[in-house]
Amino acid sequence: MKKLNPEKLQVNFGAMTSETKLVIPRKYTLTHSDITEELFLTSAAKYDYDKITDKRDEVLAEWSMANDDYALMVYVMVDKEKNSVMAALRNDIFVKELPLAIEAIVYGDRELFKNNLFLYKAPIYVKFNSVYPVLNRLELWGTLSDYK
Repeated sequence: MKKLNPEKLQVNFGAMTSETKLVIPRKYTLTHSDITEELFLTSAAKYDYDKITDKRDEVLAEWSMANDDYALMVYVMVDKEKNSVMAALRNDIFVKELPLAIEAIVYGDRELFKNNLFLYKAPIYVKFNSVYPVLNRLELWGTLSDYK
């Protein structure tokens, strides 16, 4: 697994999004450049649809409530078209790269977490979206403290 290089992470906070207070809705859009290896994180009330390309290799996440506790829900699009080989390959890439993506979210929004330490205990659920039942699943990926 690659480790996050903070110098390669650009963070943008949307209007009405506090860097220190948890305001719901709070959604993350994480994209990247294959050429420069830069990561681009937007934290806002809505997903940054302008950053999403037809490659659909972005990572989307949002804070939600589960049983009166906060949880970070992460969403990835495993397949764009009906091609089981490509879907399996994309799935493997997401599984390999998701720890870096989650680390980028935790680092990029670190002032929020410093001011709301309880969020480090929040579970992370990853929803892999696919037309193939074996790849279409919801998984628990630990807590935010696992990615500090």
